Amino acid sequence: MIEETIPAALAGERLDRIVALLADVSRSDASAVIASDGVRVDGVIAHSGKQRMSSGAVVAIDETCIPQPQRPEAEAQVGFDVVFEDPDIVVVDKPAGLVVHPAAGHHSGTLVNGLLARYPEIAGVGSPNRPGIVHRLDQGTSGLLVVARSASAFQRLTEMLAGHEVQRTYRALVWGRPSDNEFTIDAPIARDPQDPLRMAIVSSGKEARTHVTVLQQFDYPHMAYLECELETGRTHQIRVHLRAVGHPVVGDPVYGGARSGVNVKRPFLHAYRLSFSHPTTGEKITFQSELPEDLSGFLTHLRDN
Repeated sequence: MIEETIPAALAGERLDRIVALLADVSRSDASAVIASDGVRVDGVIAHSGKQRMSSGAVVAIDETCIPQPQRPEAEAQVGFDVVFEDPDIVVVDKPAGLVVHPAAGHHSGTLVNGLLARYPEIAGVGSPNRPGIVHRLDQGTSGLLVVARSASAFQRLTEMLAGHEVQRTYRALVWGRPSDNEFTIDAPIARDPQDPLRMAIVSSGKEARTHVTVLQQFDYPHMAYLECELETGRTHQIRVHLRAVGHPVVGDPVYGGARSGVNVKRPFLHAYRLSFSHPTTGEKITFQSELPEDLSGFLTHLRDN
């Protein structure tokens, strides 16, 4: 069951739009869920998606009524680099701009579509719509992620991620100069009550911790190059946490980091290092991905000026 209280930002919106947003489905699928009596508003079954919602109303969606997405198809033309592969796992270096798995608005051309072309056996691993996927990177974020090729690897990797046993280290360029060289941001994250398309620090949200080390500071413009290690893995965690402490990621249009005069076309955020115990052998393995050219070139420009 998906249950949410309508924030002020969504007051007056139609129920079908809210269901589409909460369930991450199309408006037509949201209407189908409502038609199948799968949605309740303040405990009462809703019969129309046209009704406008009031702030404070509680919308509950029966997940069993949500139409199952069509299984993604293999697409050999999707480009990505493979850093490591064996019968249990694949470690991928994802380029910026590539969506990890199909979702509303992105039904093809995703990393999953490309993975299915190279590793068709993952079709039966994990969720049918996101086979093999145990963690994600935002569309605009480049770098490393691990994919499960077997059911046993999927289960073990999922357990390790939940137990904070996977080290995920990012490199980020941010606005401003942090006063401390090392610090931890410990603040819960949830959907932004003022803007449901973004995440924010919310007292009732899920726990989230990011450990930050300053690698280099720049005087003009005032920026800092950081290493960020995730202890948890919430949606947009690094971007939300860094904005909350006054240092938004350079080039991030959603969380206050896109500014005029700076030639960075996407958030300056890269999944730099991935370290974990192999799900089958238990051997500690570590992978590293250097900054791609668009980010390294801008960083070099800063260092030379």
